[in-house]
Amino acid sequence: FVFVPGSSGFREAKGLFGGSASYLVTPADRVRKVNPALGDSGTLFALAATARHALAGFDARLPELIIGHGVLGRLLARLTVVAGGKPPTVWEVDENRMAGTQGYQVIHPDQDTKRDYQSIYDASGCTDFLDQWIQRCGRGAEIVLAGFYSERINFAFPHAFMREMKFRIAAEWSADDMTAINALIDEGMLSLDGLVTHRAKATDARQAYVQAFEDPTCYKMVLDWEAVN
Repeated sequence: FVFVPGSSGFREAKGLFGGSASYLVTPADRVRKVNPALGDSGTLFALAATARHALAGFDARLPELIIGHGVLGRLLARLTVVAGGKPPTVWEVDENRMAGTQGYQVIHPDQDTKRDYQSIYDASGCTDFLDQWIQRCGRGAEIVLAGFYSERINFAFPHAFMREMKFRIAAEWSADDMTAINALIDEGMLSLDGLVTHRAKATDARQAYVQAFEDPTCYKMVLDWEAVN
């Protein structure tokens, strides 16, 4: 079993989301061995490596608060615990996504009274509440934008100024991140269990994409190309 990272070389297909072809040609140095015991959870290697990249950035602090309990938020929380950090608090507004914790707590933002966080990681990809996050920070705190943002990011300057805030943008994974994630999984320190929630045949891709993006109970959808061949 191998993991093949995404590609922008597809025609008439959005390679960003993966699962776009049953047959792939790629340079050997891009392929990563995957333990067959992982099954389709091996498709999460890139996202796990992206989470690790955010945590391992220059002068990075482990998160005290994570925004969003989707797959990226769960991986950030699990990796924080694996790294020996204090179990983070995770904010989630959708009750369907609050279950499945592993050594940390998930709460609704309205239940949280803490206002001196030193490290907040956003895994939601939504910055509509950035001003609210800033007001939950202590002096010298850092907010890490670990999601993907298609809209302009804006915030009220005075609150950030008074706290001497830092903002950091976490990019995609590097080869070192993939190597580290592979080792953590092989050693049994990092679990990918419970993250792939839905599966569909590649011939049903149209319906699968709709469910993947519109169903809040769908954390990750895997397209199965085996039946096509």
